[in-house]
Amino acid sequence: VLRSLGIPTRVITNFNSAHDRNINLSIDKYIDISGKTLHLTEDSVWNFHVWNESWFIRRDLGSFYDGWQVLDATPQERSKGIYQCGPASTRAIKEGDVNLDYDSSFVFAAVNADCVTWIRYSNKRKERIYSDTRKIGKFISTKAVGTNSRVDVTANYKYPEVKEISFKISYSQYKNSLVDDRKILVTAV
Repeated sequence: VLRSLGIPTRVITNFNSAHDRNINLSIDKYIDISGKTLHLTEDSVWNFHVWNESWFIRRDLGSFYDGWQVLDATPQERSKGIYQCGPASTRAIKEGDVNLDYDSSFVFAAVNADCVTWIRYSNKRKERIYSDTRKIGKFISTKAVGTNSRVDVTANYKYPEVKEISFKISYSQYKNSLVDDRKILVTAV
């Protein structure tokens, strides 16, 4: 319909798409102390989800948010009382502006939520034991114009994932570094 009105529109596919029911920007999994899954949340991760993007000028949000806007024709959640999603600015999603109207927090979570596992000890006590910040929002794609090739548009939705650098030092190296820090501090005073 939007294309017939002359509005640029394209289909977007998001792999490992989060469905954050409570809009806390994480997909939470709860287990008991024996490791048994507790069904305390309706959050889920879908293999993929598809929505549309259309190119709009956003006088309501300001020119910073002009450009591609997410519109989901198959919303699974109510927004302001009805089943709708969007138009959410891809710029807002990338910048983490989750407090804007038009479901930007829901779409942000779909491409950028953390998957968190909690041990629940009691109704009042839980402990986070694992967090995966890279699982959600992979290979966000659209079809190339005029061919059947895939175009990766992930960079329109999120910044590159930061690679963790893991290194270990011995206790004596750590202790020596503290001594060096103390020397610098004393010298500076």
